[in-house]
Amino acid sequence: MSYSKEVYSKAEKILSERLEKANTDAQNRFDEISEKIPRIEEIQRELARIGLEISKVFFTDGGKQAEMEKLMNRSLALQQERKSVLAENGYAEDALEIKYTCPICKDTGYVNHRRCKCHKELLKDIERENLQKIAPLCDYTFESFDVNYYPQEIEGSAVSPRAKAEKIKQSCSKYAVNFSPDSPSIMFMGGTGLGKTHLSLAIANVVVNKGYGVLYAAAQNLFSDLQNEGFGRSSSAIKYTEKSVLSCDLLIIDDLGTEFKNSYTVASLFNIINSRLSAKKPTIISTNYSFDELEEKYDQRIISRISGEYKKLVLVGNDIRYLK
Repeated sequence: MSYSKEVYSKAEKILSERLEKANTDAQNRFDEISEKIPRIEEIQRELARIGLEISKVFFTDGGKQAEMEKLMNRSLALQQERKSVLAENGYAEDALEIKYTCPICKDTGYVNHRRCKCHKELLKDIERENLQKIAPLCDYTFESFDVNYYPQEIEGSAVSPRAKAEKIKQSCSKYAVNFSPDSPSIMFMGGTGLGKTHLSLAIANVVVNKGYGVLYAAAQNLFSDLQNEGFGRSSSAIKYTEKSVLSCDLLIIDDLGTEFKNSYTVASLFNIINSRLSAKKPTIISTNYSFDELEEKYDQRIISRISGEYKKLVLVGNDIRYLK
């Protein structure tokens, strides 16, 4: 699973804040309770002293077993007294315990040096939140992809646009469910408003939930950021960097051909396609252009790699946005 450095950093910050809050809340509860019940503070101090004594006895040789049992029994008696005193004063038995958001990892994010489930879920939530800022993912699902907007009539083809759209939808759904870092790349083609973006983001919706890092970008924004980065015009406004584009688990480039074309954007596109194919990292590209039109806009090497290595999915019909 490959997320950006910013995603990992944000997750670590949230985990740190959770842990700090849990400890602060526990200390505040202890201060409040010990002020009302002085005996609680006495018990806590005695338990801390016994804990230190147990540690000392454990690392000595003589009389270890008998002394250890004596100390353990005293500790258990104090713990039982603490529970009773708390209950008598209207507090829960565990009122002094630290209340972690995740009791499994105690808000550290790790269990036995491996990411806890809560840490993985946090990373997914942050990645989804980042995507949500660019496109409303909730609106782009396979369930909301309505093939009834595609014509049922067959014109010059053995398959109607509606049947074709349904087949592509099922293929994309299967692709998303079975997604892995070595899944094939996809090229969505077809006219304006035929659902290419919808299907791309429906795939992203599922893939993000599987715990993979997804980067979605409109072509013009992507290449604008890369060019600014390449010429040293970096700023906090830049969302897409060469590193993030090349390293993410799934890259989605929407509306290829709408960006301002120059030698830099052509070179960047070739680098993205070539590098990700070499690294066996899947990319999804959507465009309103045919291969002949794309070849006029870009280097022939680019079109050769796309046509030879990408799975081509062509949607036909009428502009759905207009119909809606």
